[in-house]
Amino acid sequence: MPQILLTIAQRKEQRALAHHLNPVVHIGNEGLTPAVVKEAHAALNAHGLIKIRVFSDDRAARETMLTSLADQLDAAPIQHIGKLLVLWRPQPEKVTAPDDDRGAAPKDVKVLKFSKRSGGKPEVKVMRVLGNERMTAGGLVKRAKTFQKSTKKNYSA
Repeated sequence: MPQILLTIAQRKEQRALAHHLNPVVHIGNEGLTPAVVKEAHAALNAHGLIKIRVFSDDRAARETMLTSLADQLDAAPIQHIGKLLVLWRPQPEKVTAPDDDRGAAPKDVKVLKFSKRSGGKPEVKVMRVLGNERMTAGGLVKRAKTFQKSTKKNYSA
């Protein structure tokens, strides 16, 4: 897979975003193993922009690791400074369901009502609770309070 090519301005912006990040992948004495590549792939999927720390004193080896990782992971090499490598890959768009005004889904809650007689079995009731409701300690269903809107503000949304 070819690595992503960025303009100088895009690379500069990614370097600024990566400045405060901590390294999430470490490459030890074994070098670039399949486990390291797998971990970097998972980190890129989760974060998009990652720092990698290399525990090697050979600058040329670190440079080849950066290009090799960028090629294998289809990512853009952002920076190689000292023993830190920075890679970026755009994250896939998350598909979300259409936003409805329905609120949370209803859920069934079991309520135990203990008998007043000693030795009696507790009564089990299954009650349906909607998204704007909650169960009290006594087994009652309470609706969420609606807050009074200010008459001074213009709510024309």
